[in-house]
Amino acid sequence: MKRFAVVIGTSLLLLPMIVYARLHFLRPPLTNIERSLHQGINYKRDIYKKPRPVVVHTVSIDLTAPGVKVLVTPGKPTSSDNTEINARITSDFLKEFKLKLAINASYFYNFRENTPLDYFPHNGDRVNVVGEAISEGDRYSPPETEWPAICFTQYNEAKILNTCPDATKAAVAGREVLINQGKPGNFQSKDDLKPYPRTAVGIDKEGKKLWLVIVDGKQPFYSEGLTNQELTDVFQKLGVYSALNLDGGGSTTLVTDSPEGVKILNSPSQFKLPMIERPVANHIGFYALDK
Repeated sequence: MKRFAVVIGTSLLLLPMIVYARLHFLRPPLTNIERSLHQGINYKRDIYKKPRPVVVHTVSIDLTAPGVKVLVTPGKPTSSDNTEINARITSDFLKEFKLKLAINASYFYNFRENTPLDYFPHNGDRVNVVGEAISEGDRYSPPETEWPAICFTQYNEAKILNTCPDATKAAVAGREVLINQGKPGNFQSKDDLKPYPRTAVGIDKEGKKLWLVIVDGKQPFYSEGLTNQELTDVFQKLGVYSALNLDGGGSTTLVTDSPEGVKILNSPSQFKLPMIERPVANHIGFYALDK
């Protein structure tokens, strides 16, 4: 019995280490790659070693390409508890609406992340979006001061504005405008200077081309994230006209559809564990034709 107890105790101690190691093994490899995902949607992964280890994922989307359409997660505000939407992981959003690509989007509340057993929200929990949110022309979260939004028109053109026009088809709000009509911001606050996982969007002057930049972080020796200034530099090199920072941290997620099913292209970091998706309030998704 004593030997049996030792074996069981050792197994219980080793199990978390085995699971943790497996999650690290599932992360995207530290190799540069560039390829077409779907018609009008191209993907690139860049690996940097300076000034710290960073993995940057960039998706370029031609909004004029046949079949490319935008969908923001629909919301249904309720008066009973004053909430706006059901939280869900990005993979579930992509599967539910049969999309080809999706990212996390708006900041949201309520939120806590204490332990893997003590966190909120779970899939299906009701939460609120911070700032403006529009899905299929339905504005389910109103604009808020200092929370600009990326707005998609009925003609599939994108603009970054303080408030979206009434005819807007889809929109999500972000926080910092990284580049405003070709002019980069200057970010010097304590939070701005902290390397962090990031999700951000950029557009060209005509609003017909979109870039998604997803930066992995909180993962020492793999990817430690970018500051807002460094993220701005990434967009400047892409030549964007305007760029907006969305919700980041453990929310940062990029998924695509593949012949094998949903594929996570980055390394999310819920609970600081790699490859664990966080349930978030809303997302930006894209329909597209297969290659």
